[in-house]
Amino acid sequence: MIPAKAADESTIRLLLVDRQQESFTVYTDGFRAYEPLEEDDAFTREYVVHGDGEYADAEMHVNSCESHVSLTRRWLSPHQGISKDKLTQYLRAFQLRRKLYRKPG
Repeated sequence: MIPAKAADESTIRLLLVDRQQESFTVYTDGFRAYEPLEEDDAFTREYVVHGDGEYADAEMHVNSCESHVSLTRRWLSPHQGISKDKLTQYLRAFQLRRKLYRKPG
């Protein structure tokens, strides 16, 4: 999870540039900022459009991402008034807790 200052195409591209290895697939919802990504040969985009009543398409869905965001919001809610400067630190702490919680034993 990486906090971004804007939810637009250029920000999304900047986040994906660091992740380019071999070809990969980006799973999204129907948010318009993702549409130009379909023209990019560096990865494949698969999506569902919740506004059309589509929530899963065969094996493709974004439910895991939406669940993670929901859990993150719930975890952050007691920490009211987090500054944008500290948000990354809080998100890293949340991710570490989730990672440790998932480890068996």
